[in-house]
Amino acid sequence: MFSSPRVLLCGVVLFLSAGSSIHAQQTDAAPPAASAAPADQATANPEVEAFRKFVDNLNWKTEGAGGLGSIADLQIPSGYRFTGPDGTTQLMEAYGNLTNGNELGYISPTDMSWFAVFEFSNVGYVKDDEKDKLDPDAILEQMKEGQKAANEELSKHGMSTLTVLGWQTPPFYNPQTNNLEWAIRLQTSDGDQVVNYKTKLLGRRGVMDVVLVCDEQQMPVVVPEYQKLLQGFAFKKEESYAAFTKGDKVAEYGLTGLIVGGGLLVAAKSGLLAKLWKPILVGIIAVGAFFKRIFVGKTKETI
Repeated sequence: MFSSPRVLLCGVVLFLSAGSSIHAQQTDAAPPAASAAPADQATANPEVEAFRKFVDNLNWKTEGAGGLGSIADLQIPSGYRFTGPDGTTQLMEAYGNLTNGNELGYISPTDMSWFAVFEFSNVGYVKDDEKDKLDPDAILEQMKEGQKAANEELSKHGMSTLTVLGWQTPPFYNPQTNNLEWAIRLQTSDGDQVVNYKTKLLGRRGVMDVVLVCDEQQMPVVVPEYQKLLQGFAFKKEESYAAFTKGDKVAEYGLTGLIVGGGLLVAAKSGLLAKLWKPILVGIIAVGAFFKRIFVGKTKETI
């Protein structure tokens, strides 16, 4: 009987022995045994079938706009499904991640081969006067220093520590859309390499944090799809970056601080570092392959 999404996902993770996290993509392909497992074998397992029912019973929306709280909306393209705060929280807990109450939305293709999670950080209006002064080398050094402090927290909780290796994609800010995006390459103490891909969408009262989760081998195809998906994102008119009014709360840091301070060090201080919990760092590719085996066959049946 399916009693706990988290227990099941951890079991799937251990069974498939892959590697990554909700905030990371693994550099190695899933093990042959996992990728070779037929769909009927996956769905023959009662717990797997129970988990599929759990996912299917979430409040999914497949067209129109998905509401991200009272702050923004996201257009749902054909072939995708979206769930709001409650569904997102349940899925994050199923993946073994601690939730923080800021989760607003989860969107993925119907086969759930990759997904993106939306959270809002009420940090205030982040000034973009550093937009022409971003120094990737200096930022990378700050992230490495910040990671040392974050690793102390990781160690205290028996979690795998992380080493910052370098940029997968250096920070880039688009002043027309007020989007800040980057991808950092990390290595766990077990030697696994992961990629943390993030987008920050600046608004009047804070930042919409978007995390992309996919197998790194998918990234050349998925990243353009993801960026196209984000074109359907829009803050409510009164919540947009352009709606800033004198007297509104202003963030204590700029774009550089948003990358460094919004990363691992602040995660350690806020308790969000539990998202890097070692069992989950050996999970998301397995989860992606797992979902694909569960849902692809079903999707084909309904087309």
